[in-house]
Amino acid sequence: MKTKLLTICLLLFTSQVFAEECKGNYWDNCYSAYTFTGKYAGDKYIGEWKDNKMHGLGTYTYAIGDKYVGEFKNGDFHGLGTYTYASGDKYFGEYKNNNRHGQGTYTYASGDKYFGEYKNDERYGQGTYTYANGDKYAGGFKNGKFHGQGTYTYANGDKEVGQWENDAYVGK
Repeated sequence: MKTKLLTICLLLFTSQVFAEECKGNYWDNCYSAYTFTGKYAGDKYIGEWKDNKMHGLGTYTYAIGDKYVGEFKNGDFHGLGTYTYASGDKYFGEYKNNNRHGQGTYTYASGDKYFGEYKNDERYGQGTYTYANGDKYAGGFKNGKFHGQGTYTYANGDKEVGQWENDAYVGK
Protein backbone atom coordinates (compact mmCIF):
# COMPACT_ATOMS: atom_id res chain seq x y z
CA MET A 1 0.00 0.00 0.00
CA LYS A 2 2.86 2.41 0.77
CA THR A 3 4.26 1.81 -2.70
CA LYS A 4 0.91 2.61 -4.26
CA LEU A 5 0.63 5.82 -2.21
CA LEU A 6 4.12 6.89 -3.27
CA THR A 7 3.21 6.18 -6.89
CA ILE A 8 0.07 8.33 -6.62
CA CYS A 9 2.04 11.21 -5.09
CA LEU A 10 4.66 10.96 -7.84
CA LEU A 11 2.00 10.84 -10.55
CA LEU A 12 0.19 13.84 -9.07
CA PHE A 13 3.42 15.82 -9.16
CA THR A 14 4.37 14.73 -12.68
CA SER A 15 0.88 15.32 -14.05
CA GLN A 16 1.16 18.94 -12.91
CA VAL A 17 4.51 19.26 -14.65
CA PHE A 18 3.81 17.42 -17.92
CA ALA A 19 0.05 17.64 -18.56
CA GLU A 20 -1.27 20.50 -20.62
CA GLU A 21 -3.22 23.12 -18.71
CA CYS A 22 -6.96 23.08 -19.42
CA LYS A 23 -8.25 25.96 -21.54
CA GLY A 24 -11.63 26.94 -22.92
CA ASN A 25 -15.05 25.55 -22.00
CA TYR A 26 -14.33 21.87 -22.73
CA TRP A 27 -11.54 20.16 -20.79
CA ASP A 28 -10.06 16.99 -22.21
CA ASN A 29 -6.70 15.33 -21.45
CA CYS A 30 -5.52 18.28 -19.41
CA TYR A 31 -4.77 19.44 -15.87
CA SER A 32 -6.42 22.30 -13.98
CA ALA A 33 -7.94 23.60 -10.77
CA TYR A 34 -11.68 24.24 -10.51
CA THR A 35 -13.85 25.73 -7.76
CA PHE A 36 -17.45 24.56 -7.91
CA THR A 37 -20.57 26.72 -7.65
CA GLY A 38 -24.25 25.91 -7.15
CA LYS A 39 -25.00 22.64 -5.36
CA TYR A 40 -21.28 22.02 -4.65
CA ALA A 41 -20.35 25.64 -3.90
CA GLY A 42 -16.95 25.96 -2.28
CA ASP A 43 -15.73 22.48 -3.23
CA LYS A 44 -12.43 22.46 -5.15
CA TYR A 45 -10.73 20.03 -7.49
CA ILE A 46 -7.15 20.10 -8.69
CA GLY A 47 -6.16 17.40 -11.12
CA GLU A 48 -6.60 15.73 -14.46
CA TRP A 49 -9.65 16.05 -16.69
CA LYS A 50 -10.98 13.93 -19.55
CA ASP A 51 -14.17 14.56 -21.52
CA ASN A 52 -14.99 17.46 -19.17
CA LYS A 53 -14.95 15.14 -16.12
CA MET A 54 -12.48 14.59 -13.28
CA HIS A 55 -10.42 11.69 -14.60
CA GLY A 56 -6.96 10.50 -13.63
CA LEU A 57 -5.17 11.74 -10.52
CA GLY A 58 -6.46 14.61 -8.44
CA THR A 59 -7.42 16.17 -5.14
CA TYR A 60 -11.03 17.01 -4.27
CA THR A 61 -11.50 19.26 -1.23
CA TYR A 62 -14.99 19.73 0.17
CA ALA A 63 -16.13 23.05 1.62
CA ILE A 64 -17.00 21.17 4.86
CA GLY A 65 -13.34 20.16 5.32
CA ASP A 66 -13.28 16.59 3.95
CA LYS A 67 -10.60 15.78 1.35
CA TYR A 68 -10.00 13.00 -1.19
CA VAL A 69 -6.62 12.47 -2.86
CA GLY A 70 -6.36 9.74 -5.46
CA GLU A 71 -7.66 8.32 -8.69
CA PHE A 72 -10.82 9.39 -10.52
CA LYS A 73 -12.71 7.82 -13.39
CA ASN A 74 -15.49 9.62 -15.24
CA GLY A 75 -16.02 12.02 -12.32
CA ASP A 76 -16.07 9.33 -9.59
CA PHE A 77 -13.55 8.19 -7.00
CA HIS A 78 -12.22 5.08 -8.69
CA GLY A 79 -8.97 3.26 -7.96
CA LEU A 80 -6.63 3.94 -5.07
CA GLY A 81 -7.21 6.93 -2.82
CA THR A 82 -7.20 8.49 0.62
CA TYR A 83 -10.31 10.15 2.05
CA THR A 84 -9.74 12.30 5.13
CA TYR A 85 -12.84 13.41 7.02
CA ALA A 86 -13.06 16.72 8.89
CA SER A 87 -14.01 14.60 11.93
CA GLY A 88 -10.52 13.06 11.95
CA ASP A 89 -11.54 9.70 10.44
CA LYS A 90 -9.44 8.51 7.48
CA TYR A 91 -9.80 5.82 4.82
CA PHE A 92 -6.98 4.63 2.58
CA GLY A 93 -7.71 2.00 -0.03
CA GLU A 94 -9.57 1.07 -3.16
CA TYR A 95 -12.66 2.74 -4.59
CA LYS A 96 -15.12 1.78 -7.30
CA ASN A 97 -17.78 4.20 -8.54
CA ASN A 98 -17.44 6.50 -5.46
CA ASN A 99 -17.69 3.58 -3.00
CA ARG A 100 -15.05 1.91 -0.84
CA HIS A 101 -14.56 -1.35 -2.72
CA GLY A 102 -11.67 -3.81 -2.43
CA GLN A 103 -8.90 -3.64 0.20
CA GLY A 104 -8.75 -0.72 2.58
CA THR A 105 -7.95 0.63 6.01
CA TYR A 106 -10.38 2.87 7.90
CA THR A 107 -8.96 4.63 10.94
CA TYR A 108 -11.48 6.29 13.24
CA ALA A 109 -10.77 9.44 15.25
CA SER A 110 -11.82 7.41 18.31
CA GLY A 111 -8.81 5.13 17.86
CA ASP A 112 -10.75 2.19 16.36
CA LYS A 113 -9.35 0.74 13.13
CA TYR A 114 -10.56 -1.63 10.41
CA PHE A 115 -8.34 -3.32 7.86
CA GLY A 116 -9.85 -5.60 5.27
CA GLU A 117 -12.23 -5.96 2.39
CA TYR A 118 -15.05 -3.64 1.33
CA LYS A 119 -17.92 -4.11 -1.08
CA ASN A 120 -20.20 -1.26 -2.11
CA ASP A 121 -19.01 0.96 0.77
CA GLU A 122 -19.56 -1.73 3.47
CA ARG A 123 -17.13 -3.97 5.34
CA TYR A 124 -17.60 -7.24 3.46
CA GLY A 125 -15.38 -10.33 3.29
CA GLN A 126 -12.37 -10.87 5.53
CA GLY A 127 -11.08 -8.20 7.86
CA THR A 128 -9.89 -7.16 11.30
CA TYR A 129 -11.59 -4.56 13.46
CA THR A 130 -9.49 -3.32 16.38
CA TYR A 131 -11.11 -1.22 19.10
CA ALA A 132 -9.31 1.58 20.94
CA ASN A 133 -9.88 -0.33 24.22
CA GLY A 134 -7.80 -3.29 22.95
CA ASP A 135 -10.63 -5.62 21.89
CA LYS A 136 -10.26 -7.12 18.42
CA TYR A 137 -12.40 -9.07 15.95
CA ALA A 138 -10.80 -10.96 13.06
CA GLY A 139 -12.95 -12.84 10.60
CA GLY A 140 -15.84 -12.50 8.22
CA PHE A 141 -17.96 -9.42 7.60
CA LYS A 142 -21.21 -8.94 5.72
CA ASN A 143 -22.99 -5.62 5.22
CA GLY A 144 -20.65 -3.96 7.71
CA LYS A 145 -21.30 -6.49 10.52
CA PHE A 146 -19.43 -9.47 11.98
CA HIS A 147 -20.67 -12.42 9.96
CA GLY A 148 -19.30 -15.91 9.32
CA GLN A 149 -16.30 -17.52 10.98
CA GLY A 150 -14.46 -15.18 13.33
CA THR A 151 -12.59 -14.62 16.56
CA TYR A 152 -13.34 -11.86 19.03
CA THR A 153 -10.46 -11.32 21.45
CA TYR A 154 -11.12 -9.15 24.48
CA ALA A 155 -8.42 -6.87 25.87
CA ASN A 156 -8.16 -9.18 28.92
CA GLY A 157 -7.34 -12.16 26.66
CA ASP A 158 -10.74 -13.92 26.72
CA LYS A 159 -11.93 -15.15 23.29
CA GLU A 160 -15.09 -16.08 21.45
CA VAL A 161 -14.27 -18.29 18.46
CA GLY A 162 -16.89 -19.50 16.04
CA GLN A 163 -19.83 -18.35 13.95
CA TRP A 164 -21.18 -14.80 13.91
CA GLU A 165 -24.39 -13.44 12.40
CA ASN A 166 -25.24 -9.75 12.21
CA ASP A 167 -22.70 -8.81 14.92
CA ALA A 168 -23.92 -11.58 17.28
CA TYR A 169 -21.89 -14.58 18.40
CA VAL A 170 -23.94 -17.72 17.68
CA GLY A 171 -21.45 -20.39 18.78
CA LYS A 172 -18.94 -22.86 17.47
